[in-house]
Amino acid sequence: MSHSLVNESPPDFDVVTEVLKTLASSRNAEQTLKRSLWFLSRARGWRSAFIAVEQPDGKLGGLCSTGLSDGWQEGIRLPPGEGIVGRIHESESAVVVSELDSSDPMFDDRTGAVGVLDAERVALLGTPIRHEGRPLGVLVALCENPDGKRIFTDDLQLLEVVAAPMGQALLLDREVNPNRKIVQEEISRRRNAPPPVYQVDWAIGRSASMQHVFEQVHQVAPARTTVLLRGESGTGKELIARAIYRLSPRKDQPFVSVNCAALTETLLESELFGHEKGAFTGAQTQRKGRFELAHGGTLFLDEIGDISPSFQAKLLRVLQEREFERVGGATSVKVDVRLIVATNRSLEQMVREGEFRADLYYRINVVSIVLPPLRERREDIPEMAQYFLNRFNRENGRALHFNDEALRVLSSCYWPGNVRELENCIERTATMAHHDTIGRCSFLCEIDRCLTKALHYMEREDAVRPARSSDVTVSAALNVPARFGAPERDAGGLGMHAGERGPGDERERLLWAMERCGWVQAKAARLLGITARQIGYALRKHGIELRRF
Repeated sequence: MSHSLVNESPPDFDVVTEVLKTLASSRNAEQTLKRSLWFLSRARGWRSAFIAVEQPDGKLGGLCSTGLSDGWQEGIRLPPGEGIVGRIHESESAVVVSELDSSDPMFDDRTGAVGVLDAERVALLGTPIRHEGRPLGVLVALCENPDGKRIFTDDLQLLEVVAAPMGQALLLDREVNPNRKIVQEEISRRRNAPPPVYQVDWAIGRSASMQHVFEQVHQVAPARTTVLLRGESGTGKELIARAIYRLSPRKDQPFVSVNCAALTETLLESELFGHEKGAFTGAQTQRKGRFELAHGGTLFLDEIGDISPSFQAKLLRVLQEREFERVGGATSVKVDVRLIVATNRSLEQMVREGEFRADLYYRINVVSIVLPPLRERREDIPEMAQYFLNRFNRENGRALHFNDEALRVLSSCYWPGNVRELENCIERTATMAHHDTIGRCSFLCEIDRCLTKALHYMEREDAVRPARSSDVTVSAALNVPARFGAPERDAGGLGMHAGERGPGDERERLLWAMERCGWVQAKAARLLGITARQIGYALRKHGIELRRF
């Protein structure tokens, strides 16, 4: 990424005149500034633009924009000097970043406010908004730069020219509307308030990722909307489906669950739609299907990605028309069912390969909730382990408990089988425990007898190969970086360019390589292009504790 200062070239006089007229048309600075941004973007062909202003707490917050999606203001919340925008605010110069790079530490778009994808070439132009030397905010424009060679001298100088009257409009607005500061302080107070803690029956999750899931559950439950639950096997998709049902207005109506992967196409059709008497051999009476049984309530279809293409067409008709015929019947049956579906597969990849109908995909992918794997919410593991142990104690009349070392072992495991594997591990360990205290040596992984470890290594044998274009897993649909080529190597090792080597970058690259290679140091070293001795030193340097299986 290149950062360059600006020079020369007179701005477009007509554009400047129009902006000045707009700013003078009203005392509402936010309105006039937004109209000015819209006019500038149209006149210069910018992709988007926004203004961030200094808040009472000293941070930069979004004021107005054009071309950005709803909710962008939540993402523009920067302490002084943080990110490109924060640096511009502190400086006295306009800046051009000819190509944004999401890996650059100066580019802070964790919340997606700017909305630039890795594959896009977008330039950022920015200038501080000041009045009589007083910093007020930042004016930013985002421009397409497909070949990376476009020069933005005229655009940037235009930003510098209009920033001065914009600063005057901002200052005047604050003087005329003194209450706006009170409003901004209230907004700032609400933003800095601790987030609410969401609870879901039978689910444990105080981690940020699970709190986000629980928040979505509470928000989507009252509606009739179809929900698609996504996540690896064992992450608790059916538990979340039942939570949505219990929080919905249909909680007093039936909840019916079907595992689509457990039935053949013929059996699945009969199971879902029912059959008439004599429809096939053995059909001695009429039988209602799961859709009918769930009438007025909720139907949960697990492993929706495993149904055949021909059955996908039949299911699509039911979802569109909300009616069907029983197997062997000719009379339409109308149903009122709220549908929740789940999968651990990449439906997007299946659509591309013709294995899953695109029209059915769009029908079920209305609200998508992604359940994180257990390894991405390790802070929940001790509480979950204690819950499973307490249940074992109640059912078996025992009084077992963990010591601190046992909880550290559990928290450091990779858990490829997620919550289901953790539950089985606790039950197995508790069953075989000789004493009331479960310690480090109580676990099979500590004596190298954990078969899950062997299974996990077999699944990751190809981890050191550069990924093929066809190597797409469910993690691609979940926005998880599952596909990487071999990292480039510099003089310092760890596969980083000299310009991007910070402690945070190096530590994250180490964690990525170790998880990719099942925490086998030799494999991770080959992946990063360094020696096993170097990776051992790097792990100790960054305080990374080896995880066990």
